[in-house]
Amino acid sequence: MIDDLKFINEKDAQDTLGTAAKQGQQLEIHYDFQVKAKSFDNIVLSGMGGSALAAMVAQSWPGFNIPFIISRGYSIPKFVDSKTLFFASSYSGNTEETLSAIKLAESTGAEIVVIASGGKLKDIAESNHYPIAILPSGLQPRHAVLYGLKAILQFTDQFEITNNKATELASKSGYIKSIVEAWKPEILSKDNLAKQIALELMGKSIVVYAGPLLYPIAYKWKISFNENAKHIAW
Repeated sequence: MIDDLKFINEKDAQDTLGTAAKQGQQLEIHYDFQVKAKSFDNIVLSGMGGSALAAMVAQSWPGFNIPFIISRGYSIPKFVDSKTLFFASSYSGNTEETLSAIKLAESTGAEIVVIASGGKLKDIAESNHYPIAILPSGLQPRHAVLYGLKAILQFTDQFEITNNKATELASKSGYIKSIVEAWKPEILSKDNLAKQIALELMGKSIVVYAGPLLYPIAYKWKISFNENAKHIAW
């Protein structure tokens, strides 16, 4: 069954496997915005669900020498002020919590930048001349994590918070493209580690464990079990 391409295509009508196979391409995107270097005391990213996942990865790699907080919800941290770099991140651009948060951030004098594929958040950015990384549309937010990570690093590089990390990330595109070749649906299970793991985990409750450095990746894998496979995982 797991080697039957017709069966796989019937169950994967939205081509989640195809999206996964193209993750390396997400690192190659270059966003069309320009900002000037500036000093900040802290970074806050407002985002929910998949729109916050890229920030979780960025906290682990490359990491930052100033506090980087992920704010999930309608409010923002009370310390946000003119020395804060504030990311408003919503893949759809219509997440109501993020739309509430950006309004609050505007009143603090924070440096606001936007990550979205469109929606109301894009309109707000354009109306207020906020720099925006416009993500390619048509994906589930959890499938666009590397698009978001590239956007974060392109912003922090231009603000000189990080040094050339967006380019370093893009350089890994070829590696990702090469390793996923062995996990594609057309590769039989006897030679396909991804299929072997799937078969081993079928019918079991899954716990994904990792230390602090790899925690974001473990969390992303747990979410994929929950939302892609509709399988219990912690």
